[in-house]
Amino acid sequence: MTHQKQKSEESLEDYLEAILMLSKELPQVRSIDLANKLSYSKASVSIALKNLCAKEYVLVNEHGFLTLTPKGEERARSVLERHTVFSDWLTSMGVPQEIAAYDACRMEHALTAESFSAIKEYLQKNSEN
Repeated sequence: MTHQKQKSEESLEDYLEAILMLSKELPQVRSIDLANKLSYSKASVSIALKNLCAKEYVLVNEHGFLTLTPKGEERARSVLERHTVFSDWLTSMGVPQEIAAYDACRMEHALTAESFSAIKEYLQKNSEN
């Protein structure tokens, strides 16, 4: 995968994760909510939403409310799970919360499903001991 394509996929995943998180906080999610959460311009969010809609990850209704499709929600939940696992792991080792969240965001995109699964299983086994 080229660097540009990888960055595009990371951005897509960040948007999906943010929509999922906002949907837990707000009754309806709008593009302005997404722009504020991610600190992106409204224009950037608009372009990203067109891409997300074209890939069938997000639906935008006539009132401008955003909804994840089942495909989008599955991907968003996967990214959020990765983020949570990595962030919790790092904080358990004494990394400050803010740094752990930042590093977890970078790590969540970098590993294959196989490596993440192995790390998650390892962490679960060791937390039981």
